[in-house]
Amino acid sequence: MAEQGQLCAACFARTSFISPPCCGCCGVPFASDAQAEDRGLCPACLDRPPLFRQARAALRYDAQARRLILPLKHADRQELVPVLAPMMARAGAALLARADILVPVPLHRSRLRERKYNQSALLAKAIGRLAGVAVLPDGLQRVRRTAPLDDKSPRERALEVAGSIVVRPGRAARFAGTSVLLVDDVMTSGATANACAAALLSAGATAVDVLTAARVPDPRLENATPKD
Repeated sequence: MAEQGQLCAACFARTSFISPPCCGCCGVPFASDAQAEDRGLCPACLDRPPLFRQARAALRYDAQARRLILPLKHADRQELVPVLAPMMARAGAALLARADILVPVPLHRSRLRERKYNQSALLAKAIGRLAGVAVLPDGLQRVRRTAPLDDKSPRERALEVAGSIVVRPGRAARFAGTSVLLVDDVMTSGATANACAAALLSAGATAVDVLTAARVPDPRLENATPKD
């Protein structure tokens, strides 16, 4: 599929890049411009604005995106990092332009021992090199191992991750007065990103943006009937 950081023509053709229309805040893709609510936001962001300022993703999380992300996440296919990082850098160019520092979403130490690496940290380092932005790989710490979030509602996800992520002791001064760009592989409801943003803002960051490889579409928007 990937060789020297490139997709073959067939794989590239199957790849769904996120482009407008999408939510101006969380970046969730819209099926049409008519789905944008007030200020170009999705209903979820209007109902409960996230703590992060803006999120963007390179890919729609579909079967092709899973073929690029899951082997990196679970099968040590680190050669996929140079495939995904340039896509993410392009999608997040505006976020990178105003970022002072990049920080990855952390893994709990038990999960890190199992996996041997943090895929989000690998992506953050690669993007930092491409954009010339400093990276703090261990800026955040997951102090509690959370249950899998796959089958949970947005509210359940938020409750599960609340308080599970903190700024690592001794790192708070690095974030004071900075614009932070949080890097992760996939965003679903934004609960994990919100938990990270809460920790960073409490440490004195002025703003937190989010950049992910892929964004899970909101099924309510995917299946919604366009407005007249």
